[in-house]
Amino acid sequence: MSIVYDGDKALAARIDKALGDPRLATTLAASRRHLLAFRAGVEERHPDWAERVDRARAIRSDAVARAPELLARFEAAVTSRGGSVIHAATAEDAVHAVLEIARRRGVQVVAKGKSMVSEEIELNHALEAAGLTPVETDLGEWIVQLAGERPSHILAPVIHRSRGQIAEVLATHRGGPMSDDPQGLVTYSREQLRSVFLEAGMGITGANFMIAETGTVVVLENEGNGRLVSSLPRVHVVLAGLERVLETTADAAFMVEQLTLAAVGRELPSYVSWLSGPAVDGDDGPEEFVVIVLDNGRSRVRESDEREILNCIRCGSCLTVCPVYSKVGGHAYGSVYSGPIGAVLTPLLTDMRPDEGRKLPFLSSLCGACTDACPVGIPLHDMLIRDRTLANRAGLAGRGERAAWGAWSRAWSSPRLYRASARAGARSGPFARAFGPGASWLEGRATLPLPSAKPFHRRWSDLENGE
Repeated sequence: MSIVYDGDKALAARIDKALGDPRLATTLAASRRHLLAFRAGVEERHPDWAERVDRARAIRSDAVARAPELLARFEAAVTSRGGSVIHAATAEDAVHAVLEIARRRGVQVVAKGKSMVSEEIELNHALEAAGLTPVETDLGEWIVQLAGERPSHILAPVIHRSRGQIAEVLATHRGGPMSDDPQGLVTYSREQLRSVFLEAGMGITGANFMIAETGTVVVLENEGNGRLVSSLPRVHVVLAGLERVLETTADAAFMVEQLTLAAVGRELPSYVSWLSGPAVDGDDGPEEFVVIVLDNGRSRVRESDEREILNCIRCGSCLTVCPVYSKVGGHAYGSVYSGPIGAVLTPLLTDMRPDEGRKLPFLSSLCGACTDACPVGIPLHDMLIRDRTLANRAGLAGRGERAAWGAWSRAWSSPRLYRASARAGARSGPFARAFGPGASWLEGRATLPLPSAKPFHRRWSDLENGE
């Protein structure tokens, strides 16, 4: 099993559903303004932002390039502190490892912190199928779990639901009416989750970073649930993609700040946990500490020309600024990784197999906002263009469409033919309407305005001549 993806065939239906939901549009617009406000002023407070991005890019690129070496050092450091590391080549391997630990420890209730990797491998479904009770303890993740949905944003899992819709989900869970008062919603959630922390025999978290130098796992959060998940249960399991590794504590300290600035506009989140193994000498903490390092296609990506996508630190900035994401939300992408990062990463992790992500790179305006927003300088718009090319070469574009664009390219490569086509377009407006195969191509695309009767090159010439 590779990354879970709902398929290209249903992509148009998912997009139509999102665009046809007025409540989603309103909620996404409000949430987007809220997230953009977080980042407002970051570059003013940090006039060296461009230099910071270059430094972050260098740190991440070096770590990804040296991942096997750094992971070996990380494992040695974890083992020396009494912990253990499991390397999972596939999603099935990672799920099997978690279930084996749960069986050995007699676990019934699993408390989970926020983890995109656990969503990637559909761990909750596997735990439930094995008779265990997984409970998300991040507030947004818990609401998504109760609603039977996937997270729709890397940073804000429930960004697609309004406060009223959240109240509806919690009212169903409560079995009675709920006000949409935020304080009341949080109070109820806290009361329901408190017992989970005390009952859980296993805690599962993700990892923002793994430090090779010390064998430390870094977990960032704003609610405090991650600290409870990682300290109260008898066993703490960390799920992390192999690309999360960094070399030094100094690198991690800088990247923590860079991630938080990009995500919420602050230098630090509410909680930064540096986790380095099981409790020793009777101290409080888990008896067992296990890090499961997931590959699931990442090694193949690391060896490809698009290895830089693994530099991503999951800040969610590219989703927040993307005009396409802001209209359709995360569920339209059909993958746990949505937005520009998902449009690149999902096809790569599925190895661009038929009907598994080839169309996702086309969910972009190619405006470049995602690249500008990325705190580690990933050239997302360039990658989207490359992936579109690969998809078309693999047969996504029909023969007629490829022929049409090829003819257009040849025509506009010639100044004489360019001017001729511009004059023809000014008279007939060929792009305003289309028939036959062209009509289906234009479906869902904005109708283009008629070209100007006076082309730009003539207007420019007249300006130079003082006319």
